[in-house]
Amino acid sequence: MINKVVSGAEEAIKDISDGATLMLGGFGLCGIPENCINALVSKQVKNLTCISNNAGVDDFGIGLMLKQRQVKKMISSYVGENAEFERQLLSGELEVDLIPQGTLATRCLAAGYGMPAIFTPAGVGTEVAEGKEVRNFDGKDYLMEYAFDADFAIVKAWKGDTAGNLIFRSTSRNFNPVMAMAGKITIAEVEELVEAGELDPDYIHTPGIYVHRIFQGKDYEKRIEQRTVRTKS
Repeated sequence: MINKVVSGAEEAIKDISDGATLMLGGFGLCGIPENCINALVSKQVKNLTCISNNAGVDDFGIGLMLKQRQVKKMISSYVGENAEFERQLLSGELEVDLIPQGTLATRCLAAGYGMPAIFTPAGVGTEVAEGKEVRNFDGKDYLMEYAFDADFAIVKAWKGDTAGNLIFRSTSRNFNPVMAMAGKITIAEVEELVEAGELDPDYIHTPGIYVHRIFQGKDYEKRIEQRTVRTKS
């Protein structure tokens, strides 16, 4: 598909409908697609399956979608910052798959590479392995995990160009690049959008071939989950 620059988040997510499976990039609140999440909240799309390392906080990020009961199922690794997530989980309102962080990332990577499954030692002999195939390689057991199958991957980059090439900064490189490879349709919001050819090819993290829609975001809050500062001595 030809890469396409769109006017904003509302146009980028216009065909995301009830029941869709979404990958949402970011690590904690770092590098999350704020504009697209806000657009999904405004659109009030329902029954979503969200694949994300974390579930935001109560009043920001995916937490806003949880608050409006838009999420049917969360597939995550770390969810300890969201009281509403905890409430919905304990009440049975929300389906949850908790996945080891490395397994989560590698299942995204496998989807991007076109691999149907991976084998990992993480989770062998635990509840995570219940009902799953285990194989032995060179005397060690490995758990088979399927690659994710996401309708959309929604990521946030520092810079991008009109051909869809993306550059991420620091911690936001944890999940955004592997998710950008993995969605059937990848939507990228960027802090700065430049013309094709303006980015140094040596610094591009995600080639534009993976990106279907791109736009320049605005009004980023870039919140910090737990701000820790040094006390004066």
